[in-house]
Amino acid sequence: MTSLLTYTLKYLPSTSQWTLRFSMRPLSCSSQLRAAAAVQAKSKRTLAKPNLRNIVVVDGVRTPFLLSGTSYKDLMPHDLARAALSGLLHRTSVPKDVVDYIIFGTVIQEVKTSNVAREAALGAGFSDRTPAHTVTMACISSNQAMTTAVNLIASGQCDVVVAGGVELMSDVPIRHSRKMRKMMLDLNKAKTLGQRLSLISKFRLNFLSPELPAVAEFSTNETMGHSADRLAAAFAISRLEQDEYALRSHSLAKKAQDEGLLSDVVPFKVPGKDTVTQDNGIRPSSLEQMAKLKPAFIKPYGTVTAANSSFLTDGASAVLILAEEKALAMGYKPKAYLRDFVYVSQDPKDQLLLGPTYATPKVLEKAGLTMNDIDAFEFHEAFSGQILANLKAMDSDWFAQNYMGRKAKVGSPPLEKFNIWGGSLSLGHPFGATGCRLVMATANRLQKEGGQYGLVAACAAGGQVCHRSFIGASRKSFSWKQNKFIQECLI
Repeated sequence: MTSLLTYTLKYLPSTSQWTLRFSMRPLSCSSQLRAAAAVQAKSKRTLAKPNLRNIVVVDGVRTPFLLSGTSYKDLMPHDLARAALSGLLHRTSVPKDVVDYIIFGTVIQEVKTSNVAREAALGAGFSDRTPAHTVTMACISSNQAMTTAVNLIASGQCDVVVAGGVELMSDVPIRHSRKMRKMMLDLNKAKTLGQRLSLISKFRLNFLSPELPAVAEFSTNETMGHSADRLAAAFAISRLEQDEYALRSHSLAKKAQDEGLLSDVVPFKVPGKDTVTQDNGIRPSSLEQMAKLKPAFIKPYGTVTAANSSFLTDGASAVLILAEEKALAMGYKPKAYLRDFVYVSQDPKDQLLLGPTYATPKVLEKAGLTMNDIDAFEFHEAFSGQILANLKAMDSDWFAQNYMGRKAKVGSPPLEKFNIWGGSLSLGHPFGATGCRLVMATANRLQKEGGQYGLVAACAAGGQVCHRSFIGASRKSFSWKQNKFIQECLI
């Protein structure tokens, strides 16, 4: 398929076709969004499927998400993962010996603890007989951990699984250059002094140049920020709109933090330092201050800046997932049913960040729901431009027909239901840990607001995305067993 960028250059010298379609429809004042805010009367039907086990989330926690280079900078990833596991054990009082399996997601792996799930589990006091493995799927790594847990329970392999994720961007592996690595390996194999001297004679100073990790696509050699800048331009999303959305995220996160709504955060005593109790990246500013920042990726005309992008973050998260019958037998009152999920993949160049647009209608159709049925939306915010582009694409019949092969748009989420406790732009984005945060934010919102259905989406490097559906269960004054279908949600 001809790429969108190629199409733009070939046929539209000054503006792309996406721009022409969307430039007259700014999201901040869209009448469609206001109309979508009308709440449809909810049926109390369940999404349970015949002959399939019901799977529930009992609870979940996360360490405070911190800007990289701050209080966690001297730790290792398994320290944070261990803290999340210990916090979950304390929060739920689940006996360690009933946990059948532990799965963690991570992206930039520490080579000393390549299976960070196993090392963290042992450090948190789990039995050495409890299996644990680590998965990686870019920003949806902990989403993959959770859906793997769902499959293990659905298949009857397990009853109790802990899923989580961790990322420590304060200390990423930096390798020697390939030439240096090759010479060092050859030296290790050399058996005679002559062989060693011959290899050393080939050494050059440029061998010492390190290979720094880059948040870039291997297939395109392009950073995600470049993709976000191009996507914002294609959908005619202005710098002001992006800054406004980022300010919204920080303001809502600050409000949620002040009101104690971020209840999934557990304190963490950093060795040799003070106890960390809350996220430290929430910094509401002003549009005037944000406007002073220079473009971060495409200079000098780009619109993506440090203010409207998620920041490098350290943190870990964990959730307790059980078969419903096991949860009830153990006396738990679960927070949510986990129901459906889908993964989709797109062109990693021009559609790297548009996964939520493609996945949303698929997961809704699997569940037999519409956008109007959803009470709580939680989407990962990589960039303001990425979020706004997806919302515009989801609200476009033209995009649905020309790029998705669908007859009509799925519709965009009303902002009144969308990331109302902040998002990755403000709370932070530890790559491997964000998925669990999204799930717990949705479950906790449904519980507080009395909603029934929730939907979670997260885009990832490689042009992939995870969408899930789940059913929430309130902890209010009614009996779980008698009212287990009161609230339902999609992840």
